[in-house]
Amino acid sequence: MNLPAIEDRLDARQLAEAFRQFSEASEALTGAYAGLQTQVGQLTERLSVLMGALPAGVVVLDRDGCVVQANRVVEAMFGVPLAGVDWAGFCTARLAATETPGEWQLDIAGELRRVTRVDAALESGDGHIVLLNDVTDAHHMRLAAERNERLAAMGEMVAGLAHQLRTPLAAALLYTATLVQQEMGPADRERIGNRAMERLRHLEKLIRDMLLFARGETLGREPFGICELVAELTQTLEPLARAKGLELASACACGDTRVVGDRKAIAGALTNLLENAVQALEAGGAIRFEAVQEGAVARFSVIDNGRGIDPALQTRLFEPFFTTRSDGTGLGLAIARGVARAHGGDIGIQSEPGHGTTFTLTLAMGA
Repeated sequence: MNLPAIEDRLDARQLAEAFRQFSEASEALTGAYAGLQTQVGQLTERLSVLMGALPAGVVVLDRDGCVVQANRVVEAMFGVPLAGVDWAGFCTARLAATETPGEWQLDIAGELRRVTRVDAALESGDGHIVLLNDVTDAHHMRLAAERNERLAAMGEMVAGLAHQLRTPLAAALLYTATLVQQEMGPADRERIGNRAMERLRHLEKLIRDMLLFARGETLGREPFGICELVAELTQTLEPLARAKGLELASACACGDTRVVGDRKAIAGALTNLLENAVQALEAGGAIRFEAVQEGAVARFSVIDNGRGIDPALQTRLFEPFFTTRSDGTGLGLAIARGVARAHGGDIGIQSEPGHGTTFTLTLAMGA
């Protein structure tokens, strides 16, 4: 009887050992896979619980922009199931842009709500997660705080208001009383009448500005071209500047970009800044009116080469009824700042005595 060679018997033992090791590895992999399945199930359950517990709306999108998953909060917001919905088209029809960047208006059963929206791409590149948060209460609180701030300012300026109203009213009464004098000639009567009318118009403007400041709200919302507004205001103010011997130039780098807001109120605020520059300069001075878009902000600048403003006065310029002009109401800059803030922006000043002044009004694009 022929026995296998020693090498053959060794190969058989090695093969048996290899099969044994393979069997052990297979059992270990099977156990690990089962453990992974358990962990995935636990993570899925936890994610579902977390999605349901979040106070914000969460939407998971695939790479094509369709809704893969949406929690109960966001479906309650829109009132319809969202699985499989084309999210971009759905949002365009349901969410309307507001004057505040990052906030949208949503009509829920006839009730207007405000929501914020944050989009984040998945690291895998296979989709997005959208977070929607209802900020209606915070928005109402912000409006109430702004109104309370205006009312507080109104309370502080009551004493000044009495003086501001009394002065033009007393002058108008004096001129009017003079008109009843019989011995006054027609020319003097006309001159005194014109002065009385001038004081009454000043009084009317003071009351109108005060009401605008107290209301502090913008009325209409419409899209309008930034460069169109710059050109219009430049054309309007250029004759006034030319009559005083000033150079008024403008530049707009916004192209066809449009901003959403109360066009009349914004134009009034910018006109106030331009008129202030015209009144502050002597003959031979120059004013430059510029507009640029910086991300989600439109920036208007009124730059003059005048004598500048003392730092001690700069801190008071936006105080109601503070004015350095005898014919000023002291409400123009306060109203202009209110308009800017109502559009998600503000007004800033840069000035150095002897080196001119720059007023900058910013607005949120609102879209």
